[in-house]
Amino acid sequence: MSVISRLDHAKEAQRVRALQLVRDHMDALSDRIATKLIESKLVETTSKSELEGQIHWCLENLLNAEEFDVQYQVANVRNLIPRPHFVSLYVTAYIIEKLIDHRCIVDVYGTDEEIYRCVNAQVIRFVPLK
Repeated sequence: MSVISRLDHAKEAQRVRALQLVRDHMDALSDRIATKLIESKLVETTSKSELEGQIHWCLENLLNAEEFDVQYQVANVRNLIPRPHFVSLYVTAYIIEKLIDHRCIVDVYGTDEEIYRCVNAQVIRFVPLK
């Protein structure tokens, strides 16, 4: 087995494990992300529960998405930071590009990187990447 093949296999195994952890902790993860976005004043909303529901919906979409769809969703933020967590990147892209237009969202503040760092701080608690 070639080195590249082993790396691809290890990367795919890590991705599958991460998606299983997202599935296992989806409720807690969507709650923590929504809470921290509000507490950090990065998202202003009329309804924390709707914001949490939207984050939950985003995570469900990630679980069911094909790799191409994930890559397409994160294309605009792919180079935000070196070696980003793909779950955090997907949620960040959703917040910046889609959630901003949701009826419960008053405004989204901060830079894309600040939003990523806030989301990632919660994601790595539930979905650590080795």
